Amino acid sequence: MTISILIADDQPMIRSAYGMILGAQPDMEIVASVADGTTAVREARRLRPDVCLLDIRMPGLDGLEATRLLAGLEAADPLKVLIATTFDLDEYVYRALRNGACGFLLKDGSPALLVEAVRAVAADNALISPAVTVRLLGHMTTAASEAASGKTPDRRQGSSGTRATGPEHPLTAREMDVVRLLARGRTNEELAAELHVSLSTVKTHLGSVQRKLAARNRVEIAAWAWENGVCAARQEPRGPAD
Repeated sequence: MTISILIADDQPMIRSAYGMILGAQPDMEIVASVADGTTAVREARRLRPDVCLLDIRMPGLDGLEATRLLAGLEAADPLKVLIATTFDLDEYVYRALRNGACGFLLKDGSPALLVEAVRAVAADNALISPAVTVRLLGHMTTAASEAASGKTPDRRQGSSGTRATGPEHPLTAREMDVVRLLARGRTNEELAAELHVSLSTVKTHLGSVQRKLAARNRVEIAAWAWENGVCAARQEPRGPAD
């Protein structure tokens, strides 16, 4: 299948570079290249691309608000948004994820990482820039530890918009295995291999977890895991039994 991509960036050189890198891939097609968020939202709703690659700072409507309109809770039929920016700021990361982004990349990343990120988002395997991931998850872990020790007031919402509490319906032991590995960046294929189950079984578990956590995508599942200290427990995944 060909991955259709919409590019939105206010710098013509960036749009051209993205177009050349992604357009050269045999499984990718650029369906629109626009300079502002307002046009991006309009064209994305019209064309329904597989991935919307958005800059943050754009004239008119910025990428964060465009993400909310295309992928947020208010979106009737949400699209997959990958944020690419030169601004490595935590607040941008948190807002992008809260607004429904499936991935977050810094523009100084390699072309190979850009291609990998687009493929990951298209395949429902969210990807965040490695430099951002380490700091972001570190902050989430610290915040969860402080909340548990009473150093900070309880929060109804975690920094990414997910509930920093247990789900209404408890996760099964196998679902917790899936969540731990997902939060450490595993793809669906890697999850299946490490848990010795089929890819369809992994997708079934992920669907169940997403419903129980009321998470919009796997990024929010990972955020919930780190904010609640799920990844702190170094448990070996169980065998193939579900």
